[in-house]
Amino acid sequence: MLQPTHLVLDRRGNVEVLPTNTAAFGEADLDLVNQTIAHFFDDENPDNWWLVIQQVLDTRETFNFDYSLKVGGREVWFAACISVLSKDAVIWVARNISLRKLAESALCKKNEELANTLQELQRTQQELVQSEKMAALGQLIAGVAHEINSPLGAIRSSVQNIADFWVENLQQLPAFFQKLSPERQQDFFALLRRSSQEGDTLSSKEKRQVKKAVQRQLEAEKIDGADSLACTLLDIGIVTEIASFFPLLKDRDSANILQTAYLFASVQQSTKNIATATDRAAKIVFALKSYSRYDQSGSKVLANITDGIETVLTLYHYQIKQGVEVVKKYGNDLPSVLCYPDELNQVWTNLLHNALQAMGNKGVLTIDVKQQASSICTSITDTGGGIPPEIMPRIFEPFFTTKPPGEGSGLGLDIVQKIVEKHQGKLQVESAPGKTKFTVELPIKTSD
Repeated sequence: MLQPTHLVLDRRGNVEVLPTNTAAFGEADLDLVNQTIAHFFDDENPDNWWLVIQQVLDTRETFNFDYSLKVGGREVWFAACISVLSKDAVIWVARNISLRKLAESALCKKNEELANTLQELQRTQQELVQSEKMAALGQLIAGVAHEINSPLGAIRSSVQNIADFWVENLQQLPAFFQKLSPERQQDFFALLRRSSQEGDTLSSKEKRQVKKAVQRQLEAEKIDGADSLACTLLDIGIVTEIASFFPLLKDRDSANILQTAYLFASVQQSTKNIATATDRAAKIVFALKSYSRYDQSGSKVLANITDGIETVLTLYHYQIKQGVEVVKKYGNDLPSVLCYPDELNQVWTNLLHNALQAMGNKGVLTIDVKQQASSICTSITDTGGGIPPEIMPRIFEPFFTTKPPGEGSGLGLDIVQKIVEKHQGKLQVESAPGKTKFTVELPIKTSD
């Protein structure tokens, strides 16, 4: 162990007693008595050192600091302690700490390397999550394409219906309205207003029952052609409170008036279909945009858990409608969670994808989101075959999968677990024959 060097200095920084272990300064053979402290330093302002000595003497407080000297052409580090020895003298104790400084420098460098490695690992993990997300989207793309083509087809068909109506009827409409009496014109527009009102979609069986009921009412009023008139009223969407239309229905031109009203009602329905299909397509595009987004800011934001789940459900709509009943149990007034929404979407994607596959796209999928104390708990339960007990301990292992080649990378649940842990959350699984339940518990935070 290197011996410390002791210097006794007066108020002006002069050496009063022969220092010990002067070899540490590279001056073992010199008589240093009456030299000033500035002798040991290559300093542009030697007054700095005796000012420190004066400060120690004035305040009577010990002063600790590190400094370096050039000794034998190399840098040597010292830890110094200046303390009061007498009224006008201090003792300066210096210890060689070069080895410690080297160790600190090496440790600092190693920490920097570790920080860089951690940053690279985090970047790689983000890329892996994005890659897995895109892989899942690739498996969904056929269904998503169908979900987009369906509303586009509905729009195309509705536009064609509207165009056909105007081409076939535009010339006849002026003459039609000229023939109508004021009373019949009022009845005609009343038919259109009633047809535009929202009504429940009836099944084929219900339509037959309603048609018979309307027909009986018309026959009771001795209205001719009750059967065909009942069909037309049903097509227009008027199945209740038809008594106000009895005068119209008794008119000898009632069939022509009803048929024209039906054509106008078809145009109205076509515009509704276009609006509905447009909303559906916009919802799918928004879900795709939200799902595929890659936020590189690395910052958490406040987000609603159920919004993310709904985004993923939209993308899986094609698979779900094959035979899956979705039961949603969303709590009221759920608070937002400080999170990485894009990464949580990957959690919901993997869990929902696994659940649908486990059921073969046929069964009951239950999604339960509720607040428990300071957490949001999301449970996804399927009615599939369950996870065999012998493989349960391995389901979170990277690259472990029981799926056929090409249907899974074995990274899904591993990624889910890492994302949940990144959010300081918990992931639990329960399984039995006919039921598997994954629960994600995330802390409610508004700031880090």
